Amino acid sequence: MNKEKMKISILPNYFLNEDGTFNKQEAILLSGKIAGVCYDKEGFNHLINEDEEKTKRRIDMTLNNGHHSVYDHIMINFNIENIPKILAMILNNEKEYTTSEKSARYTPVESSSSISNVEIELYNKWTDIFINEINKRYKDVLTANKIKKLAQENARYLITVFMPTQMIYTTSLRQINYIASWLKKYADNAQEKNDFEKKLKKSICEFIDELKRINVLEDGLLKNEKNRSISLFNNNLDKKEKYFGEVYFTTYKGTFAELAQAQRHRTLDYQMQIMTNKEYYVPLIIKDNDDLVNMWNNDMKKVSKYYPQGELILISECGKYDDFILKCMERLCTHAQLEIMLQTKLTLDEYREYLKDSNKELYKDICKYSKGARCTFPNYKCMEKCHFKEGVLLTRDI
Repeated sequence: MNKEKMKISILPNYFLNEDGTFNKQEAILLSGKIAGVCYDKEGFNHLINEDEEKTKRRIDMTLNNGHHSVYDHIMINFNIENIPKILAMILNNEKEYTTSEKSARYTPVESSSSISNVEIELYNKWTDIFINEINKRYKDVLTANKIKKLAQENARYLITVFMPTQMIYTTSLRQINYIASWLKKYADNAQEKNDFEKKLKKSICEFIDELKRINVLEDGLLKNEKNRSISLFNNNLDKKEKYFGEVYFTTYKGTFAELAQAQRHRTLDYQMQIMTNKEYYVPLIIKDNDDLVNMWNNDMKKVSKYYPQGELILISECGKYDDFILKCMERLCTHAQLEIMLQTKLTLDEYREYLKDSNKELYKDICKYSKGARCTFPNYKCMEKCHFKEGVLLTRDI
């Protein structure tokens, strides 16, 4: 089976050439003119028609002295096909960007050279099992279409985090170059004996080659003078202490799939660490059936070498109190993925208990959000009432 080649194209914009590549020269010229705004008393309209050599001297200066912010004015809309899920997660952990990605809840997993036959077989097997189990509990509450989506979402835990996905990714000319430099650093330091790093390195190199092909990489923006790294990975999370106050830091075990959901809260910062001793998430809908739990764990072991999305990793989360409450307003809901809903509730409970003795004012505030789903929050108006008691009480198993 031929491997689906990763491909990146640029959505229509001012700097798109007829052959689908990026008109980097014109984009950089415009950035060079913008760079003159801060000291040209006549403003940008005067700079539009300035001598090109003067603009180029300014470009050379900004590219070489690290004053790269002017290149953030150039936004590019990338259509990225067949990107591994884990690489999409790396991109989604960097600021600033906008992303729209294919959903594993709404679309079934399809056969691919990046996904083994055993993964597809188990995915289909467990989709049917989950449909059956969800029907037993919730057929009077959920539609057949909703049950199918939830079954797909849970069966997806068996599929590799290297599965190909599709995304529209929008970021600036500066940021895509910075990310490329951090990715190159990761690839250069990847350990050949580490299978995860080896596989990720291969995808990173393919990604960078595609960026070269479409002409968005610029040497002056690739220098990485501050020696920064991609932000997703950390090897010391197990040594860090939790803290809850006006700002907070916490760690917990969760799956790759949960982390991918959590990254959507861009005001919060996330990192992950792969655990030495493998553990796997067990969907709650089967938790009381010992036979199904044993079957699930055995099937997870069959795909363990592929880094299934249901593998538990150590996740760190940090940010401001107000932004955590905003996360609660998104995730404490019947419509949210179950795993992240439950973890958000656990973090909320832990946060509240910590504040009880350390910050009376915040404790009083957080108690207002501790009565159930977001529809119980003060000043929150639910636009899509679920009429699902277990959902409102945050006790559902699906």
